[in-house]
Amino acid sequence: MSTYRLSQLKTLESEAIHIIREVVAELEHPALLFSGGKDSAVMLRLAEKAFWPARVPFPLLHVDTGHNFDEVIDFRDRRAAEVGAPLIVASVVDALERGFVTEPPDGTRNRIQTPVLLEAIEKEGFTAVFGGARRDEDKARAKERVYSFRDEFGQWDPKNQRPELWDLYNGRVHPGESIRVFPLSNWTELDIWQYVAQDGVELPSIYFAHEREVFDRGGMLFGVHEYCRPRGEPTSVQRVRYRTVGDASLTAAVRSEATTVQQIIDEVSVSRITERGATRGDDKFSAAAMEDRKREGYF
Repeated sequence: MSTYRLSQLKTLESEAIHIIREVVAELEHPALLFSGGKDSAVMLRLAEKAFWPARVPFPLLHVDTGHNFDEVIDFRDRRAAEVGAPLIVASVVDALERGFVTEPPDGTRNRIQTPVLLEAIEKEGFTAVFGGARRDEDKARAKERVYSFRDEFGQWDPKNQRPELWDLYNGRVHPGESIRVFPLSNWTELDIWQYVAQDGVELPSIYFAHEREVFDRGGMLFGVHEYCRPRGEPTSVQRVRYRTVGDASLTAAVRSEATTVQQIIDEVSVSRITERGATRGDDKFSAAAMEDRKREGYF
């Protein structure tokens, strides 16, 4: 009798690779959303493994608001070049210049990412787009399917989703419709970091503790940045790191001394708040902020 069993990480890895391969087999023109953040970096590594020794057979897509951290954009460009996959950048700045979207009065751009993303999906003809969302991040994401059906307007209706029995996924779409696919749905933040440690996944330096000029706004520490300036709040230099990476104008840091992956694992293992809950200002607009954006077409 065989006693061979996969570890938790190997089980999650196998499930994610299976999902990625299923999408490529079922849907003719997929893309992988790649921002340079930790979840998309892990997803890209899984895609490499899924098709090795061949190249990743789909392009990478980034909706670039122009308010990014330089370290993350440098990492994004370098990894795309190393993998050899085309990098498609859907620019919010370009959309603003064309008058396609209008910048909100507060100067933040996360809300106007959605129409730019939907335009890129339509323009490129993507039938499926991989995203790095996980169910532990937010209650709106907790009720997502792995294959998230989107209608011809790119919108998500939680009542109009398909059953997923075991590892059977329905990728059938009509013209104009698409599927958002979340291979990391069942992972947690701790799983991500343990996989980074196990597989040696490289990440931007911003995830590790470093000294940065910051200010406190609403109980969160924001780094002083070209697109994020204090409005009368005092600044100080503190040792911080970022648990998640988004726009510099909306993503806060946390105090930390963790300079290694193992130290971050030790930190995350005792945390009682998700990385989005602790550091993402765009989720503070309302209790249903994430669900509202998902219904509009966001990930």
